[in-house]
Amino acid sequence: MKNYTVTRFKNADSNAWNDFLPTARNATFLFDRRFMDYHSDRFSDFSIMVFESGQLVALMPANRKADVFYSHQGLTYGGLVYSTLKLADVIAVFQQILKFLHHEGITKLVYKTLPEIYSEKPSQEMEYAIFLAKADHTRRDVLAVLDLSLKNDLSEVRKRGIKKGEKNQLAIVEDGDFATFWDKILIPNLESRHQASPVHTVEEIELLASRFPKNIRQFNVYHNDEIVAGTTIFVTPHVAHAQYIAANETRSGLGSLDFLFNELIQKVFREKRYFDFGISNEEQGTKLNAGLSYWKESFGASAVVQDFYEIPTGNYRLLDNAII
Repeated sequence: MKNYTVTRFKNADSNAWNDFLPTARNATFLFDRRFMDYHSDRFSDFSIMVFESGQLVALMPANRKADVFYSHQGLTYGGLVYSTLKLADVIAVFQQILKFLHHEGITKLVYKTLPEIYSEKPSQEMEYAIFLAKADHTRRDVLAVLDLSLKNDLSEVRKRGIKKGEKNQLAIVEDGDFATFWDKILIPNLESRHQASPVHTVEEIELLASRFPKNIRQFNVYHNDEIVAGTTIFVTPHVAHAQYIAANETRSGLGSLDFLFNELIQKVFREKRYFDFGISNEEQGTKLNAGLSYWKESFGASAVVQDFYEIPTGNYRLLDNAII
């Protein structure tokens, strides 16, 4: 049996961590330390690295609060990151991680999965390992996703919105102007509709975009030289994900969002495999915003789920006889 060693990530490990990511089959730029560490002041990092005979074989972005270990709470998705591990290897690695955490005084692991569309190839070994460890399934988010390799039919209402955008001579510009979008569109929209604020401040998103210019892209919509809508897109190898979507109160009359997303889907990101509109659920997955979900589905999007689990770390004992 292989001997796996689990250690905590240290700042000195940043290069080794980042160098591993391109070899992994289930990693994106969100796991890069230059992305993760932008909000290091908000989270107590407890990321871990797994070695076999001195070779790095797996990572897990994470933070700790008291005696709970979280798939990093500052990231949209998470989980165990690996490349060549087989199913039996993943089970063995997971057991060692649980044992390590248990001996560190951590009683519970809160695990956030990576939606399958973000993997290079099927990579749900951990979902099986979690099942063997008798995890509690605590939350399910639902993403609205377009498979761009298929023919996706627009609804008639979306077609009318696109025609409005054309008639109103809207202009879509990738100008990198995060500040104007944040100040004039995104922040007012979130405050009035959801009594919320963006996860990222404008200074943070500008910093991240400067570090990942090919991965974080801003598209703004203008009418008579005034911004009326926009979206921030996180780009990974197979997926274009709308991280933020917002428009002012003229959206229906101008067709600004319909016009914008039709352009992104049909032209800008047509070579991607998937377009991810993000979630439409609220309250830890227990409520569906039906209007928002319908808008995304009327582009042809359908559901992809993201699951969350809780596992007592003492359950590492349950994996003793899992491999025969």
